[in-house]
Amino acid sequence: MNRESLSAAGLRFDVDGPVATITLDRPDVRNAQTPAMWEALAELGESMPDEVRVVVVTGEGETFSAGLDRAMLDLGNAGEGSVIGLLQRTDEEMSEQIEKWQRGFTFLRDPRFVSIAAVRGYAIGAGFQLALSCDLRLVSEDAQFCMKESALGLVPDLTGTKPLVEAVGYSRALEICVTARMVGAREAADIGLATAVVPADELTAATADLAAALTAPMDGVARETKALLQDAHCRELDHQRRLEREAQVRRFRELAQMMSG
Repeated sequence: MNRESLSAAGLRFDVDGPVATITLDRPDVRNAQTPAMWEALAELGESMPDEVRVVVVTGEGETFSAGLDRAMLDLGNAGEGSVIGLLQRTDEEMSEQIEKWQRGFTFLRDPRFVSIAAVRGYAIGAGFQLALSCDLRLVSEDAQFCMKESALGLVPDLTGTKPLVEAVGYSRALEICVTARMVGAREAADIGLATAVVPADELTAATADLAAALTAPMDGVARETKALLQDAHCRELDHQRRLEREAQVRRFRELAQMMSG
């Protein structure tokens, strides 16, 4: 996508060597999200350059994302591209449209790169789910997470439920989702939601340091490791052992090719 199209969707995209940064750029509305933003994120995921090994997702200003733009739920805004416009569709059409929006979140699980959510301030609803879509969450001391959907009579539907359960367990995930309470940075670290907590003025530097550490190993190592660890908890041991062997064979072959070249 070109910069003009991304800007219209409320996004910036920058690539610096092996590190790409996606910035939610609607600070005037605390980086509230829209379906157009989700579709643009999905398109970014499909066109991610091959050389990218780390993708950082962050928000412009003091808030990661306040969640869904409430204008998208306004009955007076029921046109094409709005969330409330779903009500004009059949159940099947509604489900198909939500699946398209979900692609703006699922691409962050791609084993080709490691994804980092750099979270400052609020990550609410869709913002929380976007952070959950990333492999790692580096958060500032003022970060606040909230799964707000239940307060609106809805459920989380932007792929956040699975990683939330994987991070904190079923009981805690249920409590966080249904009560729609705030989870602060320190609690997030304690229960496994946050990889690390840093002072707000150090978040940018800490994110850069983490990205550098993730790109330090030889190209291919992080990709193979991410693929191995994803869903390892639900695989049988023999299956996981086989995947480990196959990955290691590929690594040995690549190393041998490099040494001979």
